[in-house]
Amino acid sequence: MKNNFTKYAPAVARIGVGLVFFIFGIWQLIRPENWFGYIPGFVLNTGILPGFIIFFNGIFDFVIGIALLSGFFVRASAAFGVLHLLLTSITLGWNDVAVRDFGLLIVLVSVFLHGPDEFCFGNRK
Repeated sequence: MKNNFTKYAPAVARIGVGLVFFIFGIWQLIRPENWFGYIPGFVLNTGILPGFIIFFNGIFDFVIGIALLSGFFVRASAAFGVLHLLLTSITLGWNDVAVRDFGLLIVLVSVFLHGPDEFCFGNRK
């Protein structure tokens, strides 16, 4: 028997993970210095300034968050988010942050597999 709330599950997953990306993006843009410690050493050795790396990562997270929150380009933004989290997990290694990222990764895979839900702006009737 299907309950009345089942139809909300895809939207809750999409909006929840979208909020995480949106907020992380804003935090990186507002206080980039708080994120310097997460930049792997091999990236710092390229000569690219840490502020530049965090700025573009913040823009990337912000755009993914906006796309997921609005429901536009759901599969594409989820796919980019999955790739981003995979790269983050690989470069940072297994730690407490990776556990969080793994949870977000699973939700993003779910959003990708489902695609746009009935509450996406593009699906409004």
